Amino acid sequence: MTQSHPRISKAVIPAAGLGTRFLPATKATPKEMLPVVDKPAIQYVVEEAVSAGLDDVLMITGRNKRPLEDHFDRNYELESALQKKGDAGRLAKVQESSDLATMHYVRQGDPRGLGHAVLCAAPHVGHEPFAVLLGDDLIDPRDPLLQRMIEVREQHGGSVIALMEVDPEQIHLYGCAAVETTADSDVVKVTGLVEKPDAADAPSGYAVIGRYVLDPHVFDILRRTEPGRGGEIQLTDALQQLAQDEKVGGPVHGVVFKGRRYDTGDRGDYLRAIVRLACEREDLGPDFRTWLRSYVAEEMQQS
Repeated sequence: MTQSHPRISKAVIPAAGLGTRFLPATKATPKEMLPVVDKPAIQYVVEEAVSAGLDDVLMITGRNKRPLEDHFDRNYELESALQKKGDAGRLAKVQESSDLATMHYVRQGDPRGLGHAVLCAAPHVGHEPFAVLLGDDLIDPRDPLLQRMIEVREQHGGSVIALMEVDPEQIHLYGCAAVETTADSDVVKVTGLVEKPDAADAPSGYAVIGRYVLDPHVFDILRRTEPGRGGEIQLTDALQQLAQDEKVGGPVHGVVFKGRRYDTGDRGDYLRAIVRLACEREDLGPDFRTWLRSYVAEEMQQS
């Protein structure tokens, strides 16, 4: 008989990073507010959480992150101006972000790593399972990764992480999972985790990407976790302990994702994400694709 586990209702979004790879654009603007076509990246992430049924969202912020709070708040002056102009379309877009979810905010203070950022959520989350969504990974809404992870958590308990198979030369950029197969083709059991290993030391080609569904026991482990790679408290180290001892917080499973993922973590991938999403928009795609074909053809002729 399949065991029932508590339903997840809360999402945690760490957003305290400095965004140094995007300087000088992020000198005064949070990297999460950089536009991906015409919406800030962070809104895509909140929309994903809401689509998975998580409408209680805690954002872990830091200094100079006030624009994140402002974006998900009401802007009465702007709304009033749009109403007077009769611009219902833009008014709906402005109101959309403030109506998405019940938003909460807490400051991380010292930037001590992802594990520490997640630990900052403990007073809000309490003893409930919860999801963590990283803003650098945008998951296409047509590929419901988070919903699938929640299903696996409800079936098996414990924690669930998102995995994607990457080329060996890329594995050093990610946490890497040692895995065992299960009866489900898209689900593996995680037996160990290594943070950013060299290709020769990687236990598999499965990289951890920025979606987690976590058992609340992870907080107890994070409180005892010493700083690891980079002098930061690594969430990977805490998950490694959960994977090794199922008596504390249950097993760790991985959902192998083969869908559409847009990496906005560096400048090149950020630009590619904008192009891909713009091409797929009904309102922008046809004209943009025509221009893009012409531009590429001209560049090829000149090269």
